[in-house]
Amino acid sequence: MRPTIALALLLAPAACAAPRAAGPVAAPVAVKIIGFNDFHGNLEPPRLAIAASVEGRAEPVRVPAGGAAYFASAVRRLRASNPNNVTVSAGDLIGGSPLISSFFLDEPTVLAMNAIGLDYDAVGNHEFDRGREELLRMQRGGCAVHTARTPCRLERFPGARFRILAANVRTEDGGTLFPAYALRRFGRGANQVRVAFIGLTLRDTPTLVTPSGVKGLDFGDEAEAINRLVPRLRREGADAIVVLIHQGVSQHAPRFASTALEAPPVPGCGTVEGDLLPILAKLDPAVDLVVSGHTHNAYLCDYSTLDPARRFLVTSAGKYGTLLTDIDLKIVPRRGVVDRRARNVIVQGEGFSAGSDSVATSPLFATFPADPAIASLVARYAAAAAPLAARPVGRLTGTASRTKSPAGETSAGDLIADAQLAATRPAAAGGAQVAFMNGSGVRADIVPAADGTLTYGALYAAQPFANSLVVKTFTGAQLRRLLEQQFASGRNSAAKPNMLMPSRGLSYRYDLTRPEGRRILDLRLDGAAVRGESRYRVAMNSFLAAGGDNFTLFREGSEVLGGPQDIDALERYVAAAGALEPPRPDRIERIDAPAEKGGSDD
Repeated sequence: MRPTIALALLLAPAACAAPRAAGPVAAPVAVKIIGFNDFHGNLEPPRLAIAASVEGRAEPVRVPAGGAAYFASAVRRLRASNPNNVTVSAGDLIGGSPLISSFFLDEPTVLAMNAIGLDYDAVGNHEFDRGREELLRMQRGGCAVHTARTPCRLERFPGARFRILAANVRTEDGGTLFPAYALRRFGRGANQVRVAFIGLTLRDTPTLVTPSGVKGLDFGDEAEAINRLVPRLRREGADAIVVLIHQGVSQHAPRFASTALEAPPVPGCGTVEGDLLPILAKLDPAVDLVVSGHTHNAYLCDYSTLDPARRFLVTSAGKYGTLLTDIDLKIVPRRGVVDRRARNVIVQGEGFSAGSDSVATSPLFATFPADPAIASLVARYAAAAAPLAARPVGRLTGTASRTKSPAGETSAGDLIADAQLAATRPAAAGGAQVAFMNGSGVRADIVPAADGTLTYGALYAAQPFANSLVVKTFTGAQLRRLLEQQFASGRNSAAKPNMLMPSRGLSYRYDLTRPEGRRILDLRLDGAAVRGESRYRVAMNSFLAAGGDNFTLFREGSEVLGGPQDIDALERYVAAAGALEPPRPDRIERIDAPAEKGGSDD
């Protein structure tokens, strides 16, 4: 039996690059690139299992994965096979993190990556969650205060030893916020090669973070930023060009692929879709490898099977440090890449139990020991966070889930919206009448202990962003237009609605077969029809208030009042409720035929 990863792991065939210079052909230099993406501060094992198939077995094997200490050992083992190696991340290294990292402003994740030996990180959208100045502090170090949280709680922060790259993020003076690229040399003498690494994020980043945090920054077209650099990199002697981009695709392939890890190269990409595709189609054919992220999907794709003129691989290692992409390039000096191969490696360290679910380690896949230094760092920050995380705040009769209803509504999102309404309603004048929560801001199910106890850590896992609450006044007509933006604004579309979770008392139906702007039906607040000329007080988090997630109508509100932080509002609501029952996600009804079943947001 041969173990396989059930994520459509496809290896690229050898590809001969066109000669770039006449003369004797030097021996190829083997370069190993260890890639990952969307780590999101998951220092502790995230209690996730990778579905992996084994030849001769009908059912997949669930393999526990993740944890920074095991991740460090996996990186070290891959490096040991080739001294010509580099470790890279395609963004969202930090941000949207568990409490152990987020409460400390993600400083421990940067420290862990320093120790692991990360070389380059392409800036992702979540790196901007706390704004430009705090991100610059992540690179430079220091204890300057840029957020409501206190930096350097356990130790002075030295900053990242790895280089953050941002080719398409320009500042007011026209330069890039971080370097656009880096060059690394491998080999010696006539057999030395240079590999260029271009790092960038998706151009829609300003719609995914609080706009005030990126004010003055310009997020440019991804393909244009890459292609603009290619001639310069060639002049600087780059023999290979690697793109680290925080944008991705999804891949539709058989659920349990049968491509063995040790198998010879297998051509093909399966069926891929997503926002990275239009970018790939415009890339200069000189690009040799694209390490991607953002979608939290794991895939390996030989793009030449879609476009023979572009012979690069496209890879992603899923999320949360559960996988590493092991990439081998053979590069001939002055002639380029002549062979490309890749595989995704499961970072298996320890089993886990989560409720009634238990996943043991599998002997069919490599197990990595915990790195002592990283384990010690994680334990130190976990111990510092433990009293806060374990503090009981209330009781919940069941899990408030992120699983979507057919209308795209979630129990967890509704619960948070209810808490925000309760926190902003009591104002003597101008108290809120309704609240909205963005689904992307709910990062985890809200899960009580077996006896119903709900801890601060469980709340924090769902709401790690420390947004403040805002109350604004809108007309009924504006409210209707706001809800229409779920289906038509930026990347929000009827094909991929981006639903807002409403607080109790607000209800409506929608029909996506109706014309744009007329899809919201029977909009009611506390049983009464919402009237176009009437005025309503609406609560939201500061991210939405600034137009985040493409909800630009939130900017139009008037009579603005501030409120508490979102996590504080949620804690007080849960504490005051006694034994709280998770709300049923039945405030929104979809009356056309749903295009797809419900799921959960990443």
